[in-house]
Amino acid sequence: MSRIPVYLHATDLVSKAGLASQLRPRPEVLLIEETELVHAQVGVVVCDSVAEETVQVLRALRARGVHRLVLIATEVDDGGLVAAVEVGVAGVVRRSEATPERLVAVIRAAAAGDGSVPPDLLGRLLTQIGQLQRTVLGPRGLTFTGLTEREIQVLRLVADGFDTTEIATRLSYSPRTVKNVLHDVTSRLQLRNRSHAVAYALRHGLI
Repeated sequence: MSRIPVYLHATDLVSKAGLASQLRPRPEVLLIEETELVHAQVGVVVCDSVAEETVQVLRALRARGVHRLVLIATEVDDGGLVAAVEVGVAGVVRRSEATPERLVAVIRAAAAGDGSVPPDLLGRLLTQIGQLQRTVLGPRGLTFTGLTEREIQVLRLVADGFDTTEIATRLSYSPRTVKNVLHDVTSRLQLRNRSHAVAYALRHGLI
């Protein structure tokens, strides 16, 4: 079994030392120093709460190529949870629940591209997402996919092989509107043409 290179960040040196002592003996994990950050597969950030300083650390790690992030926090409120997810955190562990077994499980999940969040926090996150969709995105005709409902409808019909005129007829739009929708999508996502747009949407599970 290959060991997962993990970079551990904590402003509190005592907390960092304690966590390192838990992880260092584990055969699944290989702790690395900041000078070896280029080799890190997972970044683990320890904090008391998800403050702006924590978010900046997480963003800095992503900017330096560490895209799998795990957060260990003493407290996580709803705003902090959403902020952590927005910056790309895949795993969240409360410090009180950070046993070596739990830490390794979350690190392995993050390395595999999976998420791991305590059940009660997941419920709160879903509530926050639902509220965001209803109060912010929905009124603006947007979805979490980054596409509007109209754009999704048009791309689905393009994927089904319909041409511009047929799509316009089915959706009760003018052909010009359909062309404008496709142009907006390809320009915003920097795609070459409608076929590329469909491929992108399918590959990312947007349609």
